[in-house]
Amino acid sequence: MQTLDKRTDEAMPQTIADYLTQLSRKGFRLGEDAEGFIEFGKQYAGADEQQVIAAIEITLKAQKSFDGAFYISLLERLVKENIKNRTEAMKKAQHLQLL
Repeated sequence: MQTLDKRTDEAMPQTIADYLTQLSRKGFRLGEDAEGFIEFGKQYAGADEQQVIAAIEITLKAQKSFDGAFYISLLERLVKENIKNRTEAMKKAQHLQLL
């Protein structure tokens, strides 16, 4: 079983729903309000699935829980800087000293 830290871009779930299911199996349960906020953020920022998944992962790692404002801010930055995959998103988060 792979951990969140060892996952490669190729191993990333293809959809947000798959990722949320994967999190749930690992014990990270997000409420319906968080799931709704995740979808709102996707639409608001004009993000694709992989950007959203990366933003959720970084938010959970940096904040230890789902923080909607942090998630939206990070997601907007990923979209603005055209960061499209997990590897680039993690590098950006480290550069910003979020992780």
